[in-house]
Amino acid sequence: MAALAAVLATTHHPFYLKATTAPPEQQMPQAMEWKRKVEAYRETLTRAKPDILVMVGADHFHQFFLDNYPTFLIGKAARYDATFYNEEREFGIPKYVLQGHEELSNFMHQGLLDRGFDFAFSHELKLDHSIICPIITTRPQADLPVVPIYTNIFVPPLPSPKRFWDLGRAIREIIDAYPSDQRIAAVGSGHLSLELGGPRQFQEHGPDPEFDRKAIDWLASGNIEAILENVTLESLGSHGNATHGFMDLILMMGIAGPQKASHVDHLDLFHTMEAYITWYPEGAAA
Repeated sequence: MAALAAVLATTHHPFYLKATTAPPEQQMPQAMEWKRKVEAYRETLTRAKPDILVMVGADHFHQFFLDNYPTFLIGKAARYDATFYNEEREFGIPKYVLQGHEELSNFMHQGLLDRGFDFAFSHELKLDHSIICPIITTRPQADLPVVPIYTNIFVPPLPSPKRFWDLGRAIREIIDAYPSDQRIAAVGSGHLSLELGGPRQFQEHGPDPEFDRKAIDWLASGNIEAILENVTLESLGSHGNATHGFMDLILMMGIAGPQKASHVDHLDLFHTMEAYITWYPEGAAA
């Protein structure tokens, strides 16, 4: 059976590449620290020696809109084009073409249906920065096949935090059951407290530093009980209008299981907290 080699949960700041490759005189003060932290985080995936990446993200209204936004979706294509025009223009993110893994996508889709998750699917999915930014930070050579999974963290009605945890547990079961000797890593991105276009954007720190601190502690310790006791759809909205992206980080912890993380790091970037967390499931090389 396949081995789950590593699980990575991260934020996906779209300015990372631009901020850390600009001429030195144009770089933000935190640029080199940010780069060092990302390179240390990247090593946690490299060390796991994955053959396939299961990538979890959310579409930022690039191809799904209020009239047709799937709750959960899996890509089933042989290849995925990535990066939309506005992401190139505003963030300096280059275009990518990622290889798909149709066999695992089909196995995953059937397994999710069997476990009560009615996933939409796409053979023509184009990936945005929620997946491409983690590729840039954790696997910049973009040389591994991917199985992309998109979740709805933007358009009400939203699934509950418990549903994201349960989905993570289901994905873990399916990876463990996949009849292959390949090593699979799961890499997902979301948010801590975050305000987009609202009055708490571009402050000295994220809109709710106390939530950020607790959220990182919960993820680092694998404390799903504390998360489900304290995190609701309503409370997430109170921490910032885009903080529902934290549920994708709950999903990643669900894949890892309730265990302590092997790598935990973060960086305060004046209007948001970046987080970098890696779990090595029991039996995986660390």
